[in-house]
Amino acid sequence: MTTALLILAGVLVVAVVVAFLLRRRFLLSGLGAVTMWLRPAGSSRWSVGVAWYGGDALLWYRALSLSVRPQQRLCRAEFQVESRRTAGPEDVALPPDVVVLVCATAGGRRELAMDPSTVTGFLSWVESAPPVR
Repeated sequence: MTTALLILAGVLVVAVVVAFLLRRRFLLSGLGAVTMWLRPAGSSRWSVGVAWYGGDALLWYRALSLSVRPQQRLCRAEFQVESRRTAGPEDVALPPDVVVLVCATAGGRRELAMDPSTVTGFLSWVESAPPVR
């Protein structure tokens, strides 16, 4: 009986790991999908995730989750980049070479961090939004 429970527990752990890896691969396979860190205003904690930007919204999925729904949806028409900076000593959770964008959104201020190679494409996408009436 104990051996059967151990085998069942092992199978469940393997299934969760496989589901996690398949979800991550699926998220990163889409056009416009990038690794992005997000920090809401007033929080000191960065969360790593995968962001898809395209169309009229940025969809951000937490990396360490099995959810298939985005945790953040930021509308491009209500999105404005206020400033940019390099990661500082207070950003200990971030790799040293990322660029941090301070953004104003309809849901409040957010900070997004991404690789320098991603910033140009992301800023082009934000700036190409149709004018808000």
